[in-house]
Amino acid sequence: MADSIDKVRADLEAVSLDTDEQIETFRIKYLGRKKGVITDLFAGIRDVEGPERGAYGQRVNELKRRAEERIDEAKRRGASAATVDRPDVTLPGRPFPVGSLHPITQTAEEIRRVFARLGYSVAEGPEIEDDFHNFTALNFPADHPARDMQDTLFLEPPPPQGSGVLLRTHTSPVQIRVMESSRPPYRVIVPGRVYRNEAISYKSYCLFHQVEGLCIDEGVTMADLKETLRVFAREMFGSDVVMRFRPSFFPFTEPSAEVDILWKDDSGNGGRWLEILGCGMVDPNVLDAVDVDPERYTGFAFGMGIERIAMLRHGIDDIRLLYENDVRFLAQF
Repeated sequence: MADSIDKVRADLEAVSLDTDEQIETFRIKYLGRKKGVITDLFAGIRDVEGPERGAYGQRVNELKRRAEERIDEAKRRGASAATVDRPDVTLPGRPFPVGSLHPITQTAEEIRRVFARLGYSVAEGPEIEDDFHNFTALNFPADHPARDMQDTLFLEPPPPQGSGVLLRTHTSPVQIRVMESSRPPYRVIVPGRVYRNEAISYKSYCLFHQVEGLCIDEGVTMADLKETLRVFAREMFGSDVVMRFRPSFFPFTEPSAEVDILWKDDSGNGGRWLEILGCGMVDPNVLDAVDVDPERYTGFAFGMGIERIAMLRHGIDDIRLLYENDVRFLAQF
């Protein structure tokens, strides 16, 4: 009887338990209630005579515990292996979505690069401004329509009722701050966000982005302004761009002009003229407001909407698309 126990122990130690099927087969073979090998050994206790019966029963119990231990160990190994994430190296790699810069940001950075090559530095200023920097110093008369509450988002009532704190309507106030804090010559661009109390439509929004430019030095002329903008237009729209200057009016420049480019389309009539910016020679009153001698210094200023430039470059026909953050739209840039 002892020999049979030793043989069973040697056999169960040799069995491989690597799969659930092998574990179940092992359990049935050795611990099954009807024909299990160890179950049969327990049934044979009644055939063992007196003094040897106790030792025999103890060895069979140890054999049963060992069989149960092997099953438990195998199950633990299987559970541990199941928790390990083992990638299938034969599968193709998982593509990770790659983000990109917003088209407004791309356009703004390209504008910066163009003017950086022309020797312009970048200046920034507050988006919450006062009436002096936003209007008065820029030669806006007290009754100018741009001061009307319907156009400007005032945080406090305009003078004389209040202090006239407002959300800036253009980035030109930063030019005033630059001229207040330093002496000429100046050659800066001022990119930034501006606000207007306008109805939202396909061509206008309550906020947008501008780039203002300022060049003040001795002997600066209108010819310098035209050549600067010609270089800019060629860099942004290609060497074959066709542009024109139209007389216009701005309180802070004299003379003033608007710049159009010829946008070719499929209409068959050669295209259409589209405005891209306003510009002009800085009005002497603006220089007086910041204690710059207009008899010695002259200069020019220009301002453009970044959204307009982005829309023209990419063929976008609705400004609202730039602010809806639709990933399907933004993924095209």
